[in-house]
Amino acid sequence: MNTYQDKFIIIGGNSLNGCINVQTSKNSILPILAGCVLCDKQVVIKKVPKLLDIDNMFKILQGIGVKIVEGDDECIIDSSNICSNTLNQDLCKTLRSSIFLLGALLARTRQAVISYPGGCDIGNRPIDLHLTGLEELGVKILKRHSLIYCDAKDMHSGTVQLDFPSVGATENLMMASVFLNGVTILNNVAKEPEIVDLQNFLNSMGCKISGAGTSQITIEGVNNLHSTQYTPISDRIVEGTLMIATAITGGNVVLKNANYKNNESLIAKLSSVGCQIDVKSDIINITSKGRPQSIDLIDTQVYPGFPTDLQAQMMALQSVSDGVSIICENVFENRYKHAKELNKMGANIILRDRVAVIKGVDELTGAPVDAYDLRGGAGLVLAGLKAKGYTTVNNIYHIDRGYDHFENILSELGADIKRI
Repeated sequence: MNTYQDKFIIIGGNSLNGCINVQTSKNSILPILAGCVLCDKQVVIKKVPKLLDIDNMFKILQGIGVKIVEGDDECIIDSSNICSNTLNQDLCKTLRSSIFLLGALLARTRQAVISYPGGCDIGNRPIDLHLTGLEELGVKILKRHSLIYCDAKDMHSGTVQLDFPSVGATENLMMASVFLNGVTILNNVAKEPEIVDLQNFLNSMGCKISGAGTSQITIEGVNNLHSTQYTPISDRIVEGTLMIATAITGGNVVLKNANYKNNESLIAKLSSVGCQIDVKSDIINITSKGRPQSIDLIDTQVYPGFPTDLQAQMMALQSVSDGVSIICENVFENRYKHAKELNKMGANIILRDRVAVIKGVDELTGAPVDAYDLRGGAGLVLAGLKAKGYTTVNNIYHIDRGYDHFENILSELGADIKRI
């Protein structure tokens, strides 16, 4: 797994049937791993998936002196002996989530040196909101030679108004504020479930944070933290991907360890085009029969709107649905690279800036395609599951960043897919 030469070979045409457990959320566990740096005692994180992004986060943490012991599905994090506040520049360029360590390091050591983070090339994702928010809390920031030098010796509590509800900036400022004297208030923050999860994790170590899931978060400073064991939430994007995979191939799939409340916008759309979706506690049962109708308009928005991380998968579904669909990508301006790959498979997609017009076709045909980013790669896999003949998906290291052995999950449900 996780080699840059690996590819998926898919023979399309099989419906998906069976029961599967949804993995732990990548977008929760990465900031939680960064948050472990705040505590000078051991922290145990349960149900850790095998993902390339998590491997890279482990390497970055180990580079600053964090000891990590990996078990079958948990890891023990010991940040008691932080020996550096400078993050590995090369690793940071591979992982967008490396930026989360900025707030945690500043809270713990009052100094940090980081490079601009990398990740998927899906558009302009500046970290200005992170840095501006930290400056409002008294952090002095110097940008030089592609590095960011941060001095937080005069950091103080205060009120920060975000210009945009950025998930990363919200999480960074939460972690940066946990040891500040007094009360820090963050306004116009993101409301994603992963932010609620981070709050719950930090509070399990002794932090005093409230308001996550609303537009205002309050952090009351504490003096120290204690060890904890914590299980992050399930991955709503993996959950959504598997629901869309069932919709596009047909069949009946039961998802366990799910949380339907985190995917209500997707469930509403799939239900409206003929999928039967039943939810109970932590179980989602989706049944799809026949060709679904196209969805007139899909607008990606910040949570609780339709997630940009499911846009590519929905484009794959719309490419074989009955009718015409319009997708407006409102979050990232460069997130349609999968469209031309879908067109190689026979899809009929026209792009105009941030708008995609998809006329559903009767059939896709297998073809060699390239994954240019994580979610776009997942969308191409879903198209391959539906297409006639063989589909080869290259560059699947992108997919390995967010899906734990994606081919095994799909094979267990009846798909004909293998890694070579």
